[in-house]
Amino acid sequence: MEKSITAGQLKDKSLFQDSNDSRVPAKSVCHNCSKLKIFLGALAFSFFAKGFSGSYMKSMTSQIERRFEISSSIVGIIDGSFEIGNLMVMVLVSYLGPRVHRPKVIAVGCLIMSLGAFLSVMPQFLMGRYNYERVTVTLDNSSTSVSACSPASSEGHPVTDATETPSTMKNFGCEKTTNSHLWLFVLVGNLLRGIGEAPVMPLGVSYIDDFSKEENSAFYIGLVRSSGMFGPTLGFLLGSFCASIWVDIGVVDIDAISINPKDTRWVGAWWLGLLICGVVNFIASLPFWFLPYSLPIEGENLNLKISHLPVKGHLRKIDPPAQPQLKFSEAVQDFFPALKKLFGNPIFLVFIFLTILQYNSLVGLITYETKFMEQQFNVSVARAIFLIGVILLPITILGMFLGGFLIKKFKLHITEMTKFACITFIVAYLLNLLYFTCGCEVLRVAGLTAPYSGLKYLSSPKTSFMASCNADCGCKPDQWDPVCGDNGITYMTACFAGCKSSTGTGKNMVFHNCSCVEGQGHGLGNSSAVLGQCQRENCTKSFPYFLALQAACAFILALGGTPTYMIMFRSVSPDLKSFAVGIETLGGRILGGLPAPIYFGALIDETCLKWGAKNCGGSGSCRVYDTKAFRNVYLGLIAGLRAGCCLLYIALFVLVTKRFKPDGKEMTDIKNTEISTSKEPDTANRKDILPGARTSEETEETYM
Repeated sequence: MEKSITAGQLKDKSLFQDSNDSRVPAKSVCHNCSKLKIFLGALAFSFFAKGFSGSYMKSMTSQIERRFEISSSIVGIIDGSFEIGNLMVMVLVSYLGPRVHRPKVIAVGCLIMSLGAFLSVMPQFLMGRYNYERVTVTLDNSSTSVSACSPASSEGHPVTDATETPSTMKNFGCEKTTNSHLWLFVLVGNLLRGIGEAPVMPLGVSYIDDFSKEENSAFYIGLVRSSGMFGPTLGFLLGSFCASIWVDIGVVDIDAISINPKDTRWVGAWWLGLLICGVVNFIASLPFWFLPYSLPIEGENLNLKISHLPVKGHLRKIDPPAQPQLKFSEAVQDFFPALKKLFGNPIFLVFIFLTILQYNSLVGLITYETKFMEQQFNVSVARAIFLIGVILLPITILGMFLGGFLIKKFKLHITEMTKFACITFIVAYLLNLLYFTCGCEVLRVAGLTAPYSGLKYLSSPKTSFMASCNADCGCKPDQWDPVCGDNGITYMTACFAGCKSSTGTGKNMVFHNCSCVEGQGHGLGNSSAVLGQCQRENCTKSFPYFLALQAACAFILALGGTPTYMIMFRSVSPDLKSFAVGIETLGGRILGGLPAPIYFGALIDETCLKWGAKNCGGSGSCRVYDTKAFRNVYLGLIAGLRAGCCLLYIALFVLVTKRFKPDGKEMTDIKNTEISTSKEPDTANRKDILPGARTSEETEETYM
């Protein structure tokens, strides 16, 4: 028999409906509030974890490209596999979201992300040591002078390891040709990360919106998303650290390596950070196992509890809302009507197209941003990743947080949010056009982008690599071990510079008597070249201006990000919120996140001037780009996509203004509707309503 509670005891005792639909005493209303806060913290950390691993993978694209000797388009396919994973489960997860235990589904997703990270590390332990393309021949512990320009030179047998001699180099690596396909492990691991991340956003955000106050919902969502942005920040910082460490750290003698992180052949310890990402994702899954299926709506806990308490003298049986029974046939039957209802909403339809274009521009921007900075402004990949992590991402976090705060502070109506988002995006787009003013000259490579005379650039990049000064050297045109001459021109190898002697070893090696450098006004025997490409000082000087401009654009875009996201929640019926989030994410993933890295990478590959060579033949990753063409392709694609976004923002503003009156009368408050409505749902349909969820029968006409 149920225990009676007097009305006077209501101030001290209450009953709480837990995940098993049993009634247990609760000490205070704050008990339920604390569970919502715990969920907010857990979801923020899961956002951190997925952002941490995702940004780290983005920062390692150049390292993966060089480690496996693949093109940028293949890297785009690897990056797009994440979106394929999302596609496989996103619709199902988002549609069935209200019918499943959302916290536990999120926990499973985090575990799958952890598994994907660990799987991506496998190639490092299956492949041998990384052997970078190297044609300079030196003997161990010897300072013997070596002639790079000699018909009898060993340049026909390139040394591909810093510690190997020619006798051990013959056909090295050709016995392990299967290594070239081990990047498939990274692809499958990224695919699993996409599957695991699918439930985090739609289920987590809908859970918050279902059980929080209307005025707090936008603030909580903005807080969680902005807190999650610390993940990408630390992910990029970890990427910067790992990119500066040699890939085979602890296995080879670092002092024997003749290249530095600025060299296009350098590969950092890409695998090390993935191990850390796997551990972080595993930890993120733990709190969700202990969270309930549902919670009372924030601020309504006391009223709900009092209404269900058996007061002495008036015993009343409590009918707890039961967890809905998930039937596949019913789910399939309701799927298409729900989908038709969503796409019959013109505001949601325009929002989807807007999301797709934004995904294309954002994913393309982030995927190849470090490569663009490296090629355009002569900075190392490690430094580019570091600057993104410490400057651009914190500014983005601030913008997202401030956007959510402004909605809460001024209680912006949907029309005001749309107007605010439209203005901020257009301002950011106009600033985006200024990127084209931050230009840089093409790297001057003899026989490739500059003539051997050194007086002007070549009119065609397809010119001969040979000249009279190196015609008798027997140089191989498919090799790349650049040296910088005294004249400021880069030569593909010391052989192409016509160097006859050298001093020093490793990174300190200097070539002398370079005949092709002598022709640039130097006296006979008074010319030399050092290992590495020539530095472009003018490019480095313009880099701070580009960084400042990009920071301003990132802040303004992030400022309007949260208002834009809330437009979707305020324009669809409450029972379709979770489904709408899934469709929005799915559309962005499949039509934006999946193709963008591929076509961005394919077009960037077209600007390559010099491809590397694999040990067993075939082209590897790109060594030198036409920086002008690279800039026009990369920035031009982003500007074109965002121009379309500007038009869709204007269309969205017009549609929202027509549907919702400025005085807000047509904008029905979902939560207030439920509170003020005395009519309860039909008993037959009560089992399909979530405990604590909002009903939408009274507000359905508003969103049709």
